Amino acid sequence: MSSARLPGKVLRPAQGRPMLAYLLERLDHGLPDATIVVATSTDESDDPVAQFCGDTNVACVRGDLHDVAGRFLTALEATTGDGFVRISGDSPLLDPALIRQALDLFTETGADLVTNVLERTYPKGMSVEAVRADAFRRAYAEMNTPDEFEHVTAHFYKAPARWNIADFTSGRDLGAVSLSVDTGEDFARFEGILARMEGPHWTYGMDAVLALANADRAVPA
Repeated sequence: MSSARLPGKVLRPAQGRPMLAYLLERLDHGLPDATIVVATSTDESDDPVAQFCGDTNVACVRGDLHDVAGRFLTALEATTGDGFVRISGDSPLLDPALIRQALDLFTETGADLVTNVLERTYPKGMSVEAVRADAFRRAYAEMNTPDEFEHVTAHFYKAPARWNIADFTSGRDLGAVSLSVDTGEDFARFEGILARMEGPHWTYGMDAVLALANADRAVPA
């Protein structure tokens, strides 16, 4: 909630509903068997996030505002399984198909980290990372800089030779495209995409979302 560029963005209403609700619904419909945990902070400003989770029966863990990696560790210890998928709350239109692709690769390769951002070929807002639990615990014990604690997986990318990292790409040059919500302009774009949807938002995959995002840039002949 303390985002500097767009305060309160995670619960900012779009078409009358909090932005976070859209992401959670997409995950719920796209990954019905997944355990979803919201990892927010203990800062007073994030009390509404915890309240929202309680009201909607979504699991929530809380930790230090600046130690996001620590919050992920807390979430990991509160669940079962051999890993977790990291998803950003500012990606309300994330395509769950990308998560399934990451999880398939996670199983096939046994990687410590599966990512689609090692080489950015997907739009911002479509970023996915699957992280093996024991590898993350080892990495967390070694973290010692603010950016590592804030960005969760930065430690892996700083020393890629030490870790088994598997990446997947889109096969297209979409790295400069943004579907994430960081600013007021981003939020307006998000609302515009929602307004152009004719069906449930969770039925729109990445390409369909991109088409709607580009619709407002069309120039009549």
